[in-house]
Amino acid sequence: MPDQTTTPSAPAAPTGYLRLFQVREFRAVFAAHAVSLLGLVVAEIALSVLVYDQTGSPLLSALTFALGFLPYLIGGTLLASLADRHPARRVLVLCDLVCAACVAPMAVPGTGIAVLLALRCGLAVVAPVFQGTRMATLADILGDGDLFVLGRSLLRIVSQSALLTGFGLGGVLLTATSPRHALLITVGTFLGSAALLRFGTRRRPARTRAGGALVADSLRGARQVLAHRRVRVLLLLFWIPPLFAVVPEALAAPYAAGLGAGSAGLGLLMCALPVGTIAGELFAGARLRPATRERIALPLVCVTLLPYAGYALRPGLAVSLLLLVLSGAGAAYTLGLDQWLVRDVPGELRGRAMTLLTAGLMTFQGVGMALAGVAAEFAGVTVTVAGAGLLGTAVCAVLAGEARRTRHAAPATERRDRADRHMTGG
Repeated sequence: MPDQTTTPSAPAAPTGYLRLFQVREFRAVFAAHAVSLLGLVVAEIALSVLVYDQTGSPLLSALTFALGFLPYLIGGTLLASLADRHPARRVLVLCDLVCAACVAPMAVPGTGIAVLLALRCGLAVVAPVFQGTRMATLADILGDGDLFVLGRSLLRIVSQSALLTGFGLGGVLLTATSPRHALLITVGTFLGSAALLRFGTRRRPARTRAGGALVADSLRGARQVLAHRRVRVLLLLFWIPPLFAVVPEALAAPYAAGLGAGSAGLGLLMCALPVGTIAGELFAGARLRPATRERIALPLVCVTLLPYAGYALRPGLAVSLLLLVLSGAGAAYTLGLDQWLVRDVPGELRGRAMTLLTAGLMTFQGVGMALAGVAAEFAGVTVTVAGAGLLGTAVCAVLAGEARRTRHAAPATERRDRADRHMTGG
């Protein structure tokens, strides 16, 4: 009688985002990101409540959120070279410890408002250095290929998810404890992140040798990054769409009031764009091949803001939510841009380029929110959002054309290889 036994098939290899968790160092980076992000969300809520309780001023309470945007430009330009002239793990751990040191005095009773706001600025100055260094480190851990793109995407998805759940959970936390005690939780999360990065990632040498003063070196590095035509247009493609994309978020409160949607409608309007972004990135990362993600990047960036034009028809709540979800889903273009950026930035400038990217992203969003408020004062909410969609689409189309013209520029690594072969007669 024939043998009916069969050899058990090997388990299927993980695909999509699951592949990332086979890399031990990425697991540490991912856990550190989640832990520190939780702490930051708790700190923002607790600090705004603390400031309002002490002053009774809505303006000063709102200013604690605004200070999360404004100092990014300072840290991202004046301190950017830290990401390349020191070992990455040391920079990451030091940034976490500095953040913990900034939050700890906030929890001390009697700390004045001016000190609280100054410490909040300190967090925002350090943030772009930390995020830029972490992005560059991801390329070291995951390589310059598809795993890096998926890793970046997953960290963004976690950040977007925090917008949906973090503030609600933070509000619940503050019903059980005081703002100052909540800030102590934030101190613990930053220390936990530092420990995860210190013991979960390996030491790598600095990308470049330190030369000259820190600020001068940072500014010189920024000029070198922006002098490269291809890298410059890619950075603009990261920065410009969010400048326009934040307009509905900035105007969500008056728009919800105009619709008579109440606080529930406001909450839905604030959630719709992140929901679309998460769905778009998950689909592109899990279901599309790397070549496909690169191929659709420029078409997507040209249409991602177009749904905003529908606000000109003064839609109701349901249609407005649909427009926002569609626009958010178009943000999947960033997966293609990630691949191009890590491929075309010289390795010795990668940390500075990623830090500059983070600083510019936050700064442009802050500027977009401010301009949206000014425009709405004169043109009204619906006209401002629709205008942002049309103007943003036109600007993105111009940038996409420039990106297409520069796509055949040799990647930085290829240029260096050719130069080395020429010098050696190869």
